[in-house]
Amino acid sequence: MTLWFVFALMTAAAIFAVLWPLGRPRSSGGGTEAAVYKDQLAEIGRDAAAGLIGPPEAEAARVEISRRLLAAVDAESGITARVSPRVRRAVAVLALVGLPAIAILIYLPLGSPRMADFPLARRNLTPSAAQPFDNLVAQVQAHLEKNPTDGRGWSVLAPVLGRLGRYDEAVTAFRNAIIYNGDNAARRADLGEALAAAANGVVTADAKTEFERAVALDVDEVKARYFLGLAAEQDGRGPDAGAIWRAMLAKAPADAPWRPTVQAALARVGGALPGLPALSDDTLASVQGMNAEDRSAMVRGMVDRLATRLKQDGHDVEGWLRLVRAYMVLGDRDSAKSALIEARQAVGGEAGKLEQLNDGLKNFGLDG
Repeated sequence: MTLWFVFALMTAAAIFAVLWPLGRPRSSGGGTEAAVYKDQLAEIGRDAAAGLIGPPEAEAARVEISRRLLAAVDAESGITARVSPRVRRAVAVLALVGLPAIAILIYLPLGSPRMADFPLARRNLTPSAAQPFDNLVAQVQAHLEKNPTDGRGWSVLAPVLGRLGRYDEAVTAFRNAIIYNGDNAARRADLGEALAAAANGVVTADAKTEFERAVALDVDEVKARYFLGLAAEQDGRGPDAGAIWRAMLAKAPADAPWRPTVQAALARVGGALPGLPALSDDTLASVQGMNAEDRSAMVRGMVDRLATRLKQDGHDVEGWLRLVRAYMVLGDRDSAKSALIEARQAVGGEAGKLEQLNDGLKNFGLDG
């Protein structure tokens, strides 16, 4: 209905554009010209009476101006006849009826007037969301077959293949991206991830080699470090995996998006947050069945118990350092600052312990 309403408005605007000039009064340009010639005849008579021009010249001027006057009157009569009211009505009827008829005759063969409405819900249901994407991938692959040294093309194609689940092809694409677009930690980590995905999540020897190369290029490469911890876990070296992930959490910003994933992995291997005791076998068994929210609540309880103990006995400098470090790993920077203030108040009367505390807090990045 909206489309037809728009068509009706457009037709009305076209008709108005045609009828508007027809409805305006006709300019009296011919009458004005005749009046000028009449004034000139009267002026010639006055000049002749005053002796300004001779009788022969006056007569000749009267003849010429009279001829022009007759021509102007004839032209005015012709124009009036051509734009008679009957002609105007005919043009108006043609505009009112003819323009819509012509528009319909053109639209019927070219448009789709019988097509049903296409609701938004149906528009979102495409036959195959992956099909157009696959076509684009095929075009890029065809381009790379002709230009195999296009490193930028391989860099674009590789992650797309990974998201499509075509891991073997992604591995090849990542290798070519490294060869032709340069080696860096991110590409090595992506290659290792593709190798692990192709092995159904197992960090194979080849994948581990790529992660180690990534860390050699950038010691803080997050993806590579996480998978190296996963490799240690898969090899049965839970403590090593926990050490890798604890080190990641200790250096991570409070808003790091991957923090929950690493925390869950750390709880999975029974590792404690930095500064907190390791879990016992019984506790570890219970942790395996917990969801992420329950594990987080358990860890928070351990931190709260440590904080309560330190408020009762605040002379334990190592305990304060463990508490501040635990808050930082949990991403609770405000609680870490509060613990720092309480720690300095608790040991402020002992110069040696205060110096030990300040030395231990230097790497936390907290304002005093």
